[in-house]
Amino acid sequence: MRLRDRRHMEKPDIIIIPMIDIMFFLLVFFMLSTLYMVNLKTVDIHMPQAAHAETQLKVTYVVTMKHDGSLWLEDKPIAEGDLMRKVADQQKKNPQFAVIVRADQKLDYGMVMGLLDKIKGAGVSKVGLAADSAGGQ
Repeated sequence: MRLRDRRHMEKPDIIIIPMIDIMFFLLVFFMLSTLYMVNLKTVDIHMPQAAHAETQLKVTYVVTMKHDGSLWLEDKPIAEGDLMRKVADQQKKNPQFAVIVRADQKLDYGMVMGLLDKIKGAGVSKVGLAADSAGGQ
């Protein structure tokens, strides 16, 4: 049996190109997967469409008003009084507080305006209405 001489052994080569390829693939995978994780927790309704709707991501509360008049904060049902208390508390804590109202398109205009008026009465100055994008025309 012949022993190998350690001085004459070649050092193993580390091939780094495949590792860079794998790291690049993982980076792209996670970047693309996080784009689809921005989904808001909301209740499914049929919103009216608007050709010039903007995407606003800096929103504190998303309030949904279903066609039966029920109110939902994010994805949980809430009574109107509780909603107004929470809105007023948040407005006191954060002057940049904003509320987006998602209303079903079959809902009476007066009900939506009544809710907007109550939110404004709670001291919130940044209120918006959500709409689905109708695509460019």
